[in-house]
Amino acid sequence: MNSVVLIGRLARDPELRFTTSGKAVATFSVAVNRTFSKTKEADFFNIVVWGKSAEHSANYLSKGRLVGIQGRLQSRSYETQTGEKRYVTEVVADQVEFLEWGNRENQSQQQSGGSFNDFNSADIDLNDFEAVDDDEDIPF
Repeated sequence: MNSVVLIGRLARDPELRFTTSGKAVATFSVAVNRTFSKTKEADFFNIVVWGKSAEHSANYLSKGRLVGIQGRLQSRSYETQTGEKRYVTEVVADQVEFLEWGNRENQSQQQSGGSFNDFNSADIDLNDFEAVDDDEDIPF
């Protein structure tokens, strides 16, 4: 069994690329706090996301945003231009959950103390929401 669940903050903005066949792939890293650390240490994990989730991650996530990741560990190796063999361990995400409200432009407001969980302070009209019958219409 190979399963990983992480909750942390993006350590860098997602990088979106496309394979030669046109499939989207996004990479970013997530900092996960060590809960019992007295010196507030964190572990950094490299994340790889494919397809529509990759595009949505690149469009709506940015450094500092809180995310939940569910996926699997993957190890691979490659050879550098100088002939050195390098090994990489990364999390291939099956699911990326955006755990904070807002978009990239609202990031500075959120880090300065604004809360997107307080519906009275955000520009959200709850009457605009409606049930979605088909999962295909959900953007992530």
